[in-house]
Amino acid sequence: MNQLLNQRIEKFRQNSQAALLYGGLRGLEKESLRVADTGGIAMTPHPVKIGAALTHPWITTDYSEAMPEFITPPLNNSQDVLCFLQDVQTFVYRQLENEKLWATSMPCILNGEDNIPLARYGKSNAGMMKTVYRRGLGFRYGRVMQVIAGVHFNYSVPEKFWPAYQAMEAQQEMSPVAFRNQNYMALVRNLQRFGWLIPYLMGASPAVCKSFFGDQPNELDVFDSSTYYEPYATSLRMGDIGYQNSKEEGLGIKANYDSLEDYVDSLRCAITTPASLWEDIGIEVDGVWRQLNANILQIENEYYSTVRPKAVLDGMEKPVDALSRKGIEYVELRSLDVNAYHPLGIDQVQLDFLEIFMLFCLLHASPRVDAVERQEIDQNILMVAHKGRTPLLKLRRHGDFVALEQWGMELFDQMLPLAQLLDDVSGDCQYVSALQYHLRMIHDANLTPSAMMLSEMRVNGEGFYAFANRMSQAHKKYFDISPLATERLNNFNSLVEQSLRRQAEIEASDTMTFAAFLQAYEQGQL
Repeated sequence: MNQLLNQRIEKFRQNSQAALLYGGLRGLEKESLRVADTGGIAMTPHPVKIGAALTHPWITTDYSEAMPEFITPPLNNSQDVLCFLQDVQTFVYRQLENEKLWATSMPCILNGEDNIPLARYGKSNAGMMKTVYRRGLGFRYGRVMQVIAGVHFNYSVPEKFWPAYQAMEAQQEMSPVAFRNQNYMALVRNLQRFGWLIPYLMGASPAVCKSFFGDQPNELDVFDSSTYYEPYATSLRMGDIGYQNSKEEGLGIKANYDSLEDYVDSLRCAITTPASLWEDIGIEVDGVWRQLNANILQIENEYYSTVRPKAVLDGMEKPVDALSRKGIEYVELRSLDVNAYHPLGIDQVQLDFLEIFMLFCLLHASPRVDAVERQEIDQNILMVAHKGRTPLLKLRRHGDFVALEQWGMELFDQMLPLAQLLDDVSGDCQYVSALQYHLRMIHDANLTPSAMMLSEMRVNGEGFYAFANRMSQAHKKYFDISPLATERLNNFNSLVEQSLRRQAEIEASDTMTFAAFLQAYEQGQL
């Protein structure tokens, strides 16, 4: 497999086409949590001054009304992506009153499920659908786990890459769209089999406030009077205390990643197949919609996965319909914790590594995932999430055990020629530097963000809440003094007005009942 990777990299080098690997589109989606001065989740509505969550392109909400999500446009320069992310958070901070944005993936002090307000999107059918979907998630899995925040990295290679790569692979008999789909699915499979690297390198949630569990028992260790943790955890967010579809007996679902067609078919099955456990919840009870339907998945987004093949939606188009119609346009990696040590939640060296990792997974051989490997992938993610920094930890690979450090070193050795090629094109050394930066963590787990967090908590004699609150205050000061160019400020203000106006237009144009709207959506008629 490594030989095929080297052959492909060498073809780009020898054919003087290395530039085709450089400059792909990348974007970020960063979830956060608005926290009140009291230390708990903010109970105030999504501020009107930052626009309508239903229609604003860059500022929306995730699960809760108090959970803003910041989105960047797809750009071909990581510095521009980070600059936009900084500007949008700076703009939002200027509109907040006596609140701050939480600096970590794991939430602040929680006071039970009833005190986690669902996101609201107005009175339109489209807005109500988004709220009912979230209400359904609460009934199915509980609200607490839904307010864990993360960062999603969206990536696509340059369009000019595809015809050259197809010629190199001598697969001209395939249509360009079929070739692109085949290779993006190969990328997705490799992101899963090698995906344990991400929580190890970028996991930043080894501890959690005791209020997260309420009165429910758990198997975590006690750090202090306010905090649970696991001594060698990297990302409890990615562990089994997070949101997973497999938690309910008999409802575990695994999408089929053999091909795009298989992936779409498996999700179509899940969103159309009734589940008796969800039927017991009810759909519309005493005039209140509890969930969109009682199927295994209400909609495709309910399927939890570390990575998703994506296509840009046209209006109210269903994701499976968009994928069938246009094919895969980009890939979304969803396994990044919020970087508590950076105000933006992610930094440049992380983005550079992710770009290398994406291209590596694209060019590396990618056989189909069989049942045995599927189980290994899931076990490795959980093992790294809960025990990733354990000395001499071993993971599963092809039926055998392999040391995490050994496997990690092998992967970094394989990525090095690709990083060198990208540096040759960019005229810089940023990619090799990013690789070396993260390689140090493979050799020394104490350098990982998760280890640094626990070490700092011990040195300062503080629990998780005190640590996260201190970092949140520091980040607030950062944004309070961050400049915002007049042109950008005017653009954001204009988008606020446009989003509010667009939401009003959508609400005024509704002509059907919510039930009829849902039926039309499910039939792809909107």
